[in-house]
Amino acid sequence: MNLVEHILYQDQLMIVLDKPPGIPVHPGPSGGESLEDYFETLCFGYKEIPRLAHRLDRDTSGCLILGRNDRALRKLGKLFEQGRIDKIYWAVTTTPPPAVEGRIDTPLKKIKLPKGWSMQPAAKGDPDAQEAVTDYKVLATQDGRTLIELYPRTGRTHQIRVHLQSLGCPIEGDWLYGPAPARPETFERLALHARQISVPLYEDKPPVVITAPPPDLMRF
Repeated sequence: MNLVEHILYQDQLMIVLDKPPGIPVHPGPSGGESLEDYFETLCFGYKEIPRLAHRLDRDTSGCLILGRNDRALRKLGKLFEQGRIDKIYWAVTTTPPPAVEGRIDTPLKKIKLPKGWSMQPAAKGDPDAQEAVTDYKVLATQDGRTLIELYPRTGRTHQIRVHLQSLGCPIEGDWLYGPAPARPETFERLALHARQISVPLYEDKPPVVITAPPPDLMRF
């Protein structure tokens, strides 16, 4: 895989990739191919190999931030921790949400499954749950499919996937939170795309805004 072709932005501190779907960003417990296998090709003369500043699900595409050195990773980590990196996602559903725009304010908690785990909606005040907030608006509807723009205000695992499921409109191709009972051997790609990020990386400059082009299935 030639990751150089996937670079959306590059400076002395970070690289932003347009992550392709269908490949994990790092190896799981069983190993296998991951994007990290190819990070060495992104050094461009630096001694350090770029590393992940955050993560995207295996089946999600779009903006993925890498820190180019320890200093950059510390700075990016602090920005994520403080909630100062704004993110915009696009998703496609086959059922429209109940309103053209709104806020999903539903806590989430991790549930063990016979094989693995999933995140599930939880009641407010549940001591095992974490606060999760997502704003959204419908961008377009075509041929029974709805394109939704989402603004996660918190960064919980699988947050957008579970929040849309909780509205009765799971993401197209979502094997875990859609109607499929289990992960199939092959499936249509998850229609979730990290469309844009805004990173206030430099205190004396405006935030760096990077936008990933939409995949074909989101060109309404």
